[in-house]
Amino acid sequence: MQSSQKITIKQFFNYLKLAVTGKEQDFTSGSIRRAVFMLSIPMILEMLMESIFAIVDIFYVSRVSVNAVATIGLTESVITLVYALAIGLSMAATAIVARRIGEKDREGASQAAVQVIFLGVIIAAGVSVVGILYPKEILALMGGEPDLIAEGYGYTQVLLGGNVTIMLLFLINAIFRGAGDASIAMWVLIVSNGLNIILDPIFIFGLGPIQAYGVEGAAIATTIGRGTAVVFQLLVLFYGWSKIKVAFKDLVLRISVMLNLIKVSLGGIGQFLIGTSSWVFLMRIMSEFGSEVLAGYTIAIRVMMFTLMPAWGMSNAAATLVGQNLGAQKPDRAEQSVWKTGKYSAIFMGFVSIIYLIFAPQIISWFTQEAEVIKNGALCLRIIAAGYVFYGYGMVIINAFNGSGDTTTPTWINFICFWLFQLPFAYIMALNFDFGPLGVFMAITLAEVLITVLGLIWFKKGKWKSVKV
Repeated sequence: MQSSQKITIKQFFNYLKLAVTGKEQDFTSGSIRRAVFMLSIPMILEMLMESIFAIVDIFYVSRVSVNAVATIGLTESVITLVYALAIGLSMAATAIVARRIGEKDREGASQAAVQVIFLGVIIAAGVSVVGILYPKEILALMGGEPDLIAEGYGYTQVLLGGNVTIMLLFLINAIFRGAGDASIAMWVLIVSNGLNIILDPIFIFGLGPIQAYGVEGAAIATTIGRGTAVVFQLLVLFYGWSKIKVAFKDLVLRISVMLNLIKVSLGGIGQFLIGTSSWVFLMRIMSEFGSEVLAGYTIAIRVMMFTLMPAWGMSNAAATLVGQNLGAQKPDRAEQSVWKTGKYSAIFMGFVSIIYLIFAPQIISWFTQEAEVIKNGALCLRIIAAGYVFYGYGMVIINAFNGSGDTTTPTWINFICFWLFQLPFAYIMALNFDFGPLGVFMAITLAEVLITVLGLIWFKKGKWKSVKV
């Protein structure tokens, strides 16, 4: 018994080493549990690195002012529209690259990768122009008060102006994930995040010849960190350090490949535009209750995102397994991968929810000493944590559709749950029935529960298995 346990522990660490170092794997055969583990570990670490961006920024910026924290909340609610475009395109990238890798067509995967990057640069350029020219107007539109706008517009300007770094970081990591190179995506974000942690206090508070930029410094540090990571990604692609190698001959527009990408990504973009626009309106409702409530909500969401990231990582693993196994003509294996991954994700999220329900005020107090901010942040954290098990399972189910190339089904689910349920419920409960912020928090949790229920019903029908990309 003891010997068996030692072997198991040794195997665990061997698999962990393989997962992190990224040794080439075939995820269309062998143990599904092992495949889930090998993909999930680097993807979870990647997502944790991404969320550390948010935690580090809010940790330092909360030392500046309540307005500075609220500025990040308002700007992030707008920049989630950029995330929607990036995530929508990245879902198409993962689905198509995974399918080509499953079909053993690496040249087709490389061609798709180049067209994804072209599309990302074009979209980011348009967003940059708006962000650089109209940062004050954007914050005013979101309900920011004059003193908040005066203090924080530089943050909005830098972050939106440099959004190409966000776009390409998302898209190229999606390419790596689709190819099964999840460890490369992880190392990219370790580089990016490490730089952000070093540069954040320097640009926010100043050091030597570098002046103190306040909240704007957080945006400068983040953009430099992400930009450096994008350069690293491009080097990996061009030097062939992953399953996909891009040559100079690939740097041409391929209309048929691009149109296929756009077709698959439209559902994904619509899906996340629905979700993120809903988030923008929720933030607008929250701004009615003042900067302290808004700051508490912003901190709670940042903390929440940190622990949602492992579930996102596992859901990304499910998407890759679905895409590659459908490409290899193994739909039953694709389905089994989703059920196993969903179970692991729900167990993890259930554990996290217990911690949040018990220790919410103490966790929020790490970021602020304002009593009203702590009160509202803790309330938000507890209400949202009550639905964490559903979040964990629902993310995996929804991303399984996306991995198959069926981005339409999740779009309809999001439309029903966010626009037809969440927004009206939040508005009525918060403002008409005077529940205040609690009404918004309840709307967030109940909408996610509904997403999971509808996702399971549609997934069991199995139509996603016959999608062609």
